[in-house]
Amino acid sequence: MDFMTAIDIGASALNAERTNMNIISMNLANVKTTRTEQGGPYRRKTTVMAAQDIDDPFAKHMQGALDRELKGVRVMHVATDSRPLKRVYEPGHPDADQDGFVAYPDINVVEEMASLMTAQRGYEANVTTIDTVKAMYTKALEISR
Repeated sequence: MDFMTAIDIGASALNAERTNMNIISMNLANVKTTRTEQGGPYRRKTTVMAAQDIDDPFAKHMQGALDRELKGVRVMHVATDSRPLKRVYEPGHPDADQDGFVAYPDINVVEEMASLMTAQRGYEANVTTIDTVKAMYTKALEISR
C-alpha cells in the first residue's frame, strides 16, 4: 500500500465519522422537539455505513493482488429510527392531544453521548493515522536527500 492510499482510507473514515457526529448532534439538539416541518415529533436518525472501494476501476486493474482488497468507508444513507414515541402527560402543552399527552422523540441522551464519544474516538484515531502516514512520507523524503 502506498502513502496516498493510506491517506485516502483515513480520509474516507474521517468523512463518515464527521457525518455520524453531525447526525448524533442533530438527535441531541432535537430531544424535546414535538413539531417538525414534516409534521409530528422529530424522529431519531442513525447513519448506515458500508465499505467502499477507494480506487477507480482502471486503477484497481493496475494494482497487485494484495492491494485490491483495500477498502474505505462511506455513509450509505441516514436511516430514521422506528422506535415508538414517548408519550408524556402535559395537558397545557400546545402539541398535546385531546387526552393531554404530548409525543416526544424516544432519544436517550446517555446513549447518544456514548455514540458521540465513540465517533469522536474513531475520528481522532483516523487523524492520528493520517498524521503518522505524513510523518513516514516526510522521513522517506529526508532519507532520499
